[in-house]
Amino acid sequence: MISEIIRNRRSVYPVQYNDSPITKEELTKILEAANWAPTHRRTEPWRFKVFHGESQLALGNFLSESYKTNAEKFSERTYNKLKENMAKAGAVIAICMQRDPNESIPEWEEIASTAMAVQNMWLVASQLKIGSYWSSPGVKQYLGNHISLKEGERCLGFFYLGKYDEELPEGTRASDISEKTEWF
Repeated sequence: MISEIIRNRRSVYPVQYNDSPITKEELTKILEAANWAPTHRRTEPWRFKVFHGESQLALGNFLSESYKTNAEKFSERTYNKLKENMAKAGAVIAICMQRDPNESIPEWEEIASTAMAVQNMWLVASQLKIGSYWSSPGVKQYLGNHISLKEGERCLGFFYLGKYDEELPEGTRASDISEKTEWF
């Protein structure tokens, strides 16, 4: 049932991933779910760049070097984590958004549609017992220096995917929905 998948979805980080491969078929199923997200005026702004295998290691090297070159305050830990997380993942998907060239809707609506597409990916990945995590490091802004992005397209983050062995913790919320809802 979808409500159970929603309640049981968790962020699963690269450090938790095992070495089991993620197949192209699994990735395609996850991406196809993204394509059914709600979209305002049918702009379908989500764009995904899949890094699988050697390309994700190259991306990790690029991002860590971009961080080293552009960081106001350099951290060796952050530098290494950018590389290591790419290597630990079964695949990494750059989450991009293509702005409607006519700007027929507000930008925030296109960002929201892209986020809903990612939520669809997250739910299907959870259903497939593939852990996932959306990371938005500052170096995401440099992706266009590594791969070609179209005019008006920008990276909103990276979606890490990996299979895992451990049991995931039960979900919690700080308060019940009744405390966040007003009825009129």
